[in-house]
Amino acid sequence: MGLPRIDFSREEDERMGEVVKVEEIFASKVFTFGKMKERLPRSIYKEVQRLMDEGGELSLATADVIAKAMKDWAVENGATHYSHWFQPLTGITAEKHDAFVTHPDTDGRMIMEFSGKELIKGEPDASSFPSGGLRATFEARGYTAWDITSPAFLKEDATGVILCIPTAFCSYTGEALDKKTPLLRSMEALSQQAIRIVRLFGNTAATKVIPSVGPEQEYFLVDRERYLQRDDLIFAGRTLFGAPAPKGQELEDHYFGTIRERVGAYMKNLNEELWKLGVTAKTQHNEVAPAQHELAPVYETANIAVDHNQLVMETMKKVAGRHGLTCLLHEKPFAGVNGSGKHNNWSLGTDNGVNLLDPGDTPNANIQFLLVLACILKAVDTHADLLRQSASDVGNDHRLGADEAPPAIISVFLGEQLEDVVKQLVETGEAARCLEGGRLETGVSTIPEFEKDATDRNRTSPFAFTGNKFEFRMVGSSDSVASPNTTLNAIVAEAFCEAADVLEKAEDFELAVHDLIKEYMTRHQRIIFNGDGYSREWVAEAARRGLPNIKSTVEAACTLTTEKAVRLFEKFGIFTKVELESREEIMYETYAKTIQIEANTMIDMAGRKYIPAIVRYTKSLAETVLAVREAGVEPVVQRELLTQVNEKLTEAKAALSRLEAVSGEAADMKNAREQAFFYMETVREAMDALRAPVDELERIVDRDVWPVPSYGELTFEV
Repeated sequence: MGLPRIDFSREEDERMGEVVKVEEIFASKVFTFGKMKERLPRSIYKEVQRLMDEGGELSLATADVIAKAMKDWAVENGATHYSHWFQPLTGITAEKHDAFVTHPDTDGRMIMEFSGKELIKGEPDASSFPSGGLRATFEARGYTAWDITSPAFLKEDATGVILCIPTAFCSYTGEALDKKTPLLRSMEALSQQAIRIVRLFGNTAATKVIPSVGPEQEYFLVDRERYLQRDDLIFAGRTLFGAPAPKGQELEDHYFGTIRERVGAYMKNLNEELWKLGVTAKTQHNEVAPAQHELAPVYETANIAVDHNQLVMETMKKVAGRHGLTCLLHEKPFAGVNGSGKHNNWSLGTDNGVNLLDPGDTPNANIQFLLVLACILKAVDTHADLLRQSASDVGNDHRLGADEAPPAIISVFLGEQLEDVVKQLVETGEAARCLEGGRLETGVSTIPEFEKDATDRNRTSPFAFTGNKFEFRMVGSSDSVASPNTTLNAIVAEAFCEAADVLEKAEDFELAVHDLIKEYMTRHQRIIFNGDGYSREWVAEAARRGLPNIKSTVEAACTLTTEKAVRLFEKFGIFTKVELESREEIMYETYAKTIQIEANTMIDMAGRKYIPAIVRYTKSLAETVLAVREAGVEPVVQRELLTQVNEKLTEAKAALSRLEAVSGEAADMKNAREQAFFYMETVREAMDALRAPVDELERIVDRDVWPVPSYGELTFEV
């Protein structure tokens, strides 16, 4: 159905030619340290720095000074309201806007005020967000608390200019109801244990170890007019019906291909908006699937990276609307083509500039690096189930293990160089050599030769070492990266703690550290796999090694409350058992509700769009059969087509009735876990059974009759 493309407005055409001075606009909407330094008294500024570095309590008097400076800056930039911006367990952000206005003075003039108390604390309704039983409906009180480590920023749209203050969100009784609080707890735990490791190697200058993260964000863009004709995209974020387009990604011509002008204008606008918010958007390109793209930032402290990734996703959607587009962040918006992930690049560095994951030129001789590596291998092997859980959601179930993303089995890719070092250490206790990278020779005299890396990359690995960081490739495109980083920080903190407990007591440190590295690498070498993660052979091999193969979100949820998991998270004060139980419950509830929405959408689309359209088409075919016969010709083709369409229509109607029945049965179930499994095993099967005949009908029914835009129109006509 050929819809006209939306042309750029004259204003947009003019803007395309503008020169953007990134240095001038970068962080212009952020209350940065530089702005703090300009606006705060020196003593207050120093106090803020100390609290950020060391923690501690902010006095109300100090908070009042900061709040006034923050408010003055915001008002100067057009702000009328402020908001405590937080990240509840929905996986997205939440905000409530309050105006700076207060009671007018005696002359009737409005006074704009913002107090330290308002800066530090807010009070949203805690019972209206997912809590997994932590809050009952009548227990409404919850608190947002200012996260001093994440700078305030201005959001500007049709609502106006809003001062957004990043905050943690907890219940009246102190349980974490958000993604940020556990992340901050895990960062502190990791730092405390990692400092013990660096102290053992003589680094007395470092005061903390900071996890850094760079999440690569994949997304799809579709024309908004066509999007609005697809109820499944509107309500479910993905197509629940749809036959493949004649061309997909077979020719690999979209990946890194020339960016279309309409998409390029969107990317330009997106970059500008993100730069103003202090987001270091750096890389942009076309991804593998038609209409799929990627944005990658520069590394930042994990906490800031999580906040910024939420802003990236929100801004992507907002800017798309300005260009007559819709941004799809679902992990699998289109069946049969590449889905979207979010590669979580994770590294560790001290505050005096030492990257703990930098192997150096001779990793075999870098004992501190080898110990850190051994601890990470131990952490990932011990808690592979938790790491898998941290990347679990309903949408990601369509992607993981589908030969387009990492398999559901957790393994670690080290590359040839480090794998050889580990092999030497396991076999002999010493690593006398390491493989060299060599030089890249192209055979073209005008192309310079250069040193290549000592190892290749592996796109099928869930957890891959990529030079001086690990890339956790399993995270879904719509997910917050808070959960995977909280888990990563926690499991590595435990491994560091256990290593430090041994080494701090050792009489001969050098001997003890060599023995511990060999012990960890020997015991946990099963987690290392450099081969093809898509192969059936690896599934069998992983089972032989005893590695868990958790295939779905529903199966992953229970890993949060195992004795091993509870012991880990409680030991470092990251989660209590009650908080873990609540998150397991939320996973079941979210899964069930998501599939319920998808099933209801399919029922509605099939019953009110597809089947009526096909019925009208069969009527037209039947009339054609009669007309041809009356003309004295046997309507062989017409009758055959009518029979074929009618058979699929009958199949679709029966499948619709089945889906309606099992959906009703699922909705009446009370136990969250049983309900989630029923949706996964029974309702999804009924959904697939309905989709199959409808998609087959799309291939044979007249295109002009089909009630919604096709895959080809959605993905190629952008």
